[in-house]
Amino acid sequence: MNKSRATYKKFSSAGVDWASWFLGIGLGLTLALQVTTMRKSDISSVYAFVASFSRLAALTGTYFAIVGIFLVSRIPWVERGVGHDRLVTWHRKLGPWSLYLIGFHVLFIILSFAGQDHVMLIVETWRMLNQFDWMWWALAGFILMILAGVTSYKKARAKMSYETWWIIHIYTYLAIAASFMHQVLNGQMFINHPLNRLYWTFLYVLMAMAIVVYRFGIPLVRSMRHNLVVEKVVVEGPGIISVIMKGRKLHLLAAEGGQFFSWRFLTRGHALMSHPYSLSAAPTEHYLRITVKDLGDHSRSVAFLKRGTRVFVEGPYGAFTAGRATKPHIVMVGGGVGITPIRALMDEFKNGVQLDVIYRVSRSEDLVLKDELDYLVANSGGTVRVHYLVGSRRDHPMDAKSLKLLVPRIADSDIYICGPGPLVETVKEAAMDLGVPKNRFHDEAFAFHSE
Repeated sequence: MNKSRATYKKFSSAGVDWASWFLGIGLGLTLALQVTTMRKSDISSVYAFVASFSRLAALTGTYFAIVGIFLVSRIPWVERGVGHDRLVTWHRKLGPWSLYLIGFHVLFIILSFAGQDHVMLIVETWRMLNQFDWMWWALAGFILMILAGVTSYKKARAKMSYETWWIIHIYTYLAIAASFMHQVLNGQMFINHPLNRLYWTFLYVLMAMAIVVYRFGIPLVRSMRHNLVVEKVVVEGPGIISVIMKGRKLHLLAAEGGQFFSWRFLTRGHALMSHPYSLSAAPTEHYLRITVKDLGDHSRSVAFLKRGTRVFVEGPYGAFTAGRATKPHIVMVGGGVGITPIRALMDEFKNGVQLDVIYRVSRSEDLVLKDELDYLVANSGGTVRVHYLVGSRRDHPMDAKSLKLLVPRIADSDIYICGPGPLVETVKEAAMDLGVPKNRFHDEAFAFHSE
């Protein structure tokens, strides 16, 4: 296991290095499109300079948007080299900057043209929409990007269902596509510059191929090959449902406990949209299991899936895996239904690794998979302990002092936590207070897994 951990860390570090170089070179080439095609007249006046700045902002913002799509295209060798969690983090950080830069472009290009034409902004906007090719499509793309951007903020996401967020967020694809023709037909850096246009077109084609192949093509082939179907639906507790799926040669998926898939059940109300759910038991040759909490229409209707329903899967994704651990003692913290990936992850630790599992819930009826956890403790030979914390935050604070009293060795352990965002942040602060370095803190917050 130590060799596996070392290999993971070395591979991940190398992956981040080459990914950074690759993205940096791409950004340099993109900026060169503007720099190498500028003329003296492009900076000869204030309005001309503003227009040039707006074009540079558009190029950079669009490049960030394209890269953002690549980051969540689920390209296997990129996922393995960089890590799914890091890719999603990069995607979320790039998104706002893309929107800001494209917003600056829209604002400053209108200001510069209106200043040169000596007309009001609204008049110039109307002129541009009707005089330049594909401008209405570009406007539609900008509006779609604003919708996707605004709904990606944490507060906005917290107030909507996953289904609503997913539908709006998918508009990003349409937004980027809608702006392409406007760019290559009207952009100063593309007119009479065929090599520049070829490079920009290549980026768009590569992005489209990545989406088609890795988000749809490969998952379709895998799903057909493994013939995954619903085998059984089990009620685990109030509002908690487990779905057991049967397939063939599931070892070829190379899934691990702690990871998640995007699941699409091919039945009414489920077929059009995939949902991310973590495995709640380590995968076997023929079976996969997820455990779902009733959080909306989709998760609620999972209880009515019929035996034999075909399942379309994307994945596995995520770096919430045993291979990231560096210590022989592991502390796992699960909040509510967040215990499900923790339960699956427990199966992955072997060779005498000591596990302390802290299970935090508000009510005793919220203890999911308790019988399984008790069984693992009884048959572990003393290597597994589960601490059930039932009650309010006042009764069971998750600060450094309380955690150390519960698990004295916690400061010299790897910490895995999955649960609501506030719980994750609280335990993260406690880990910092205890002196646990970042590389030994592994979290999976219960937000939307997929982008």
